[in-house]
Amino acid sequence: MPLPQRLLTATGAIACGLAVALGAYASHGVDGEAQARLGLAALFAFGHGLALVALAPRAAGWLALSALAALLAGMLLFAGSLALAVFAGTGTAAAPFGGVLMMLGWWLLAVAALVRRD
Repeated sequence: MPLPQRLLTATGAIACGLAVALGAYASHGVDGEAQARLGLAALFAFGHGLALVALAPRAAGWLALSALAALLAGMLLFAGSLALAVFAGTGTAAAPFGGVLMMLGWWLLAVAALVRRD
């Protein structure tokens, strides 16, 4: 498997592991808004990490790789913004940009699937 696919797969697996830790901490370490933010961050990190693990090994072409890179960047911005708001007291201004990147990544992946010729 080429290096870009290996890196996306590994990053997805790391995101899934971190999502489990975030979810556990959200359930046992915080309450209220912090719990909701960490739970949402865990949900999106796990879902998109799992997508990277499943899709990256088969990604072919610049469009599919760009789509997965957008998913990764969006996940980092969205989930990272929510987690940093809890752990570091920062704002969540990056979360909407992350959400847009995740949507863009999924749409690019759809286009890549439609134009791909095996």
